[in-house]
Amino acid sequence: MSFLEKMKTRYTVKQYNPQGKISEEQINELKEILNLSPSSINSQPWNFIFITDPAVKEKLADASYFNKEKVLDSHLLIVFQVLKNPDDFEKQIEENLPEGAVNYYRSMVKPKGENAVKSWLEHQVYLSLGVLLSACAAIGIDSTPMEGIDTLKYDGILKNKSYETLFAVAIGIRAETDANQPSITPKRRLKNQNVILEI
Repeated sequence: MSFLEKMKTRYTVKQYNPQGKISEEQINELKEILNLSPSSINSQPWNFIFITDPAVKEKLADASYFNKEKVLDSHLLIVFQVLKNPDDFEKQIEENLPEGAVNYYRSMVKPKGENAVKSWLEHQVYLSLGVLLSACAAIGIDSTPMEGIDTLKYDGILKNKSYETLFAVAIGIRAETDANQPSITPKRRLKNQNVILEI
């Protein structure tokens, strides 16, 4: 099956099979893929927390609003976090990136102010979300991106001091009864000509 065909069949899962498991090999592959995600100047201002521990998932589920059952029934939850403090970020790139990249940040991003810097850092994490969802489609793993979570409660549970939660992705095996799958509820997208422009 081509990648295009796989993308036609991927969808946001609304109901998982709680007995459905993905392999350790697939989980390790997703870790490697996320670590290869692109970011501006190779900034990598992120942490990706892979959670399979049932007790931790239960706590996070209680902080996930209408996504509670997805968190509980999925095999794996990946929480995407971003560095909180721009000073910590600057220290990280000074230690890991070439001078040209650091100078780009200092001259093109930092002068815009702290709010703009934080927004820029968050945008880098969202790039990795696209990579993950595409990878899941390619591998044949079901996924659900979720912004509908209480990020402050997630932070309190995960206690990853220098980072803060932006969103999470449930990963697992869809329930056969999931009504959101394309065979039951066809995908709805704007027509290509409305979104794809040529010049």
